[in-house]
Amino acid sequence: MSESMSQSQWQVLAPPDFPQWFLKAVKSHNNGSSGHYAAQLLWQRGIREEKQLAGFLNPELYQPTSPFDFGQEMKWAVKRLLQAREAGEKVAIWGDFDADGITATSVLWEGLGQFFWQHQQLSYYIPNRLTESHGLNCAGIDQLHASGVKLIVTCDTGSTNLREIDYAHQLGIDVIITDHHTLPDDRPPVVSIINSRYFSDTHPLFHLSGVAVAYKLVEAMYQVLPNIPQQRLEALLDLVAIGLIADLVELSGDCRYLAQRGIEQLKQQLKTRSRPGVARLLQLCKRSGDRPTDISFGLGPRINAVSRIQGDASFCVELLTSKDEKRCEQLALETELANSRRMSLQKDITKQVKDKLAQLDLSTTNVIVLEDPQWPVGVLGLVAGQIAQEYGRPTILLSTVLLSTESSDRESKLVEAGLEDKNFYSIARGSARSVNNIDLYELVNSQAHLLHRFGGHPFAAGLSLPVDNIPLFTEAINQQLAQKLGNTGALMMPAMEADLVVKVAELGKALFDELKHLEPCGMGNPVPKMLIKNCWFEQVWNRNSKDLRGRKVQYIKTKFEIWDDSTSMGFPGIWWGHYQDEVPKVRCNAVVELDYNNYEKRPEVRLVAVQGCQEKDFVQSCLQVSNQLDWILDWRGEELQGEALTPLMVYECPTSWDELQVWCRRAIQAERQLAIAYPRPKQLSAQDTWKKLLGIAKFLSRTGQWATLVQLQEKLDLSDRTVELGLNALSAIGFEVSYQDCGVQISWHPKEWSSHGTNVAENDAIALRARCANAIFFAAIEEEQFRRQYFYQVPLSTIAAYNIAGYGMVGMKQD
Repeated sequence: MSESMSQSQWQVLAPPDFPQWFLKAVKSHNNGSSGHYAAQLLWQRGIREEKQLAGFLNPELYQPTSPFDFGQEMKWAVKRLLQAREAGEKVAIWGDFDADGITATSVLWEGLGQFFWQHQQLSYYIPNRLTESHGLNCAGIDQLHASGVKLIVTCDTGSTNLREIDYAHQLGIDVIITDHHTLPDDRPPVVSIINSRYFSDTHPLFHLSGVAVAYKLVEAMYQVLPNIPQQRLEALLDLVAIGLIADLVELSGDCRYLAQRGIEQLKQQLKTRSRPGVARLLQLCKRSGDRPTDISFGLGPRINAVSRIQGDASFCVELLTSKDEKRCEQLALETELANSRRMSLQKDITKQVKDKLAQLDLSTTNVIVLEDPQWPVGVLGLVAGQIAQEYGRPTILLSTVLLSTESSDRESKLVEAGLEDKNFYSIARGSARSVNNIDLYELVNSQAHLLHRFGGHPFAAGLSLPVDNIPLFTEAINQQLAQKLGNTGALMMPAMEADLVVKVAELGKALFDELKHLEPCGMGNPVPKMLIKNCWFEQVWNRNSKDLRGRKVQYIKTKFEIWDDSTSMGFPGIWWGHYQDEVPKVRCNAVVELDYNNYEKRPEVRLVAVQGCQEKDFVQSCLQVSNQLDWILDWRGEELQGEALTPLMVYECPTSWDELQVWCRRAIQAERQLAIAYPRPKQLSAQDTWKKLLGIAKFLSRTGQWATLVQLQEKLDLSDRTVELGLNALSAIGFEVSYQDCGVQISWHPKEWSSHGTNVAENDAIALRARCANAIFFAAIEEEQFRRQYFYQVPLSTIAAYNIAGYGMVGMKQD
């Protein structure tokens, strides 16, 4: 396990004492499940009134807030847009390059596009992440002015760009701001500023992200001119959900309502394909669109990856809004490849950052500030977030670039930085991420005099500053936080908080469906974290991901089964970004999140953290269990009866002594009896098994569906090795077998036979290879069946003696 996790504080929320009427109300929304865990979580999170509960769980019972709750600012914005429409003025949408900004731009592009001619009257501008950064800039305003734009409508940006707003006014361009980021001290001189931060933190619109604020502006236009739009307003909600969830805002009030409604629409995309680009992205990330994690781990990272890798993310608006299937296919593939590159870069930079941290004295470090000229700016925010969580400290990562003072970057603060006499100067640009509720915006803004540019919110920010200022900035920001905390180090170690304590036996579809009613989850309503005590891991293996071209991506995921004493079966799981060597080999405590694997069509856990538990003397345990004369029970071929001591059950007939020893180790570790309870092996002939495999192959080829190796093993009642030989035999006769993760796709591509004499030898060779592959498969089936028959008949005393000897327990009393 990682050092940071071993040091973190673990806390478990105490189960609340909620009234029976509340449990009954929750159960009414849970389709027959007990509802107890859902009720516990809802009560803990402050959902305690009947009306509040109904609106939280069912969006149909929630009353959304009017867009005109923004008051006079919304009225001024609508009035100016109507004036532009009547006068035929050109209007430009100024967006941002992250998922919230891209979807906000797309919502305004489609929504305002109902009132303005797209391209002729309405356009959009998205800054380049790598060369322009967030917010308005004078070079972009110059470009819009040259094209005749008279009105700029921002989304997800602009609130603090006072100089750029003044510059636009000098050029005769009006500005409407729609945003959700931190407000300036004074209202900027704009036509309107629609910013959710003007509300109190209890208002249902306070937590709206950029895309949701943009949606409210479009909603106001729909209400004022209801007969003009040709598209339903609700058609925008899938885009709103993507931006809301990807931006990690608190999903309460209208945020939750909009996300719920948007996910209802998003999950229809694979059927309706009303947004071909969104549907294709869902296919590429193997998601169905019915869960918020399909956005946070699927669509969101892919949209964000484009600007992180390429800088220019403008085509993402086309990807999300175009109806052209071929164009969307091209753009979706480009997006997928950018995400693969992002994952690889993120892993590389994370390693480099950790190497630098190994040389620091973290006991005297409150805020991590590191810079490197080779680091790509686009992934620094992701890495900073990962480091902040793991090391328990706000993290700022910077990359240095050389700029000219004669560039069009008119907004630079060169005079304040004392650089006005230089022809060139070095600027460090990067990202900051917070942890443990430390207000990052306040912290960094306290050193504004040292910065070139800065913007963001309490949890995340982007910034740039002269390289010469980095040492002073680092020292000042560390002192500032030290004074604020009154201590260092231990106070900032991340606290791992578990919501529920569960057993492995409780994991599964029923619990998943019960907890799904809390979705969409996010800040303020996080994904439930479950503590599993005294557990262990089996079947641990890892691999690198691959991109669409089959190239290895430097991004690791480890798969496993998690076990405890509550059941005789393990439960599947995954640990992203970790190697199998990091998984504990002994009993431990684990915090997990329950997820759903759309590819495997089953629930699985996502491992969050592991921590050592009180270790037992396993050698003594082995002696205690193995000294019992009946520690292995022979229930082969019998109808199972309940026993006082629940044994660990072996339901599948093994094919080797190694397989039996694995079960023996599990039983000893769990201090339980072992029951071999497999039925008499089926004796299906090799020929019949081959015909069954051919039938499966033809079905998969005809339908284009995938099958997992586990599904093929279950259908054919064969081991994974023998199934692989069967797939080789299929390839030899003309089927194309494509592998991805644990699954296969089979399609029919018959071999081309030739009657020309020159190719007769080649034809014979193809036929010979097919016969050989088939013969190897048949032999493997017969060998596997022979071994199963042997292990069905082998005496119990032989099994016990072999396994005891395998543990080195020589000299122990045997029956």
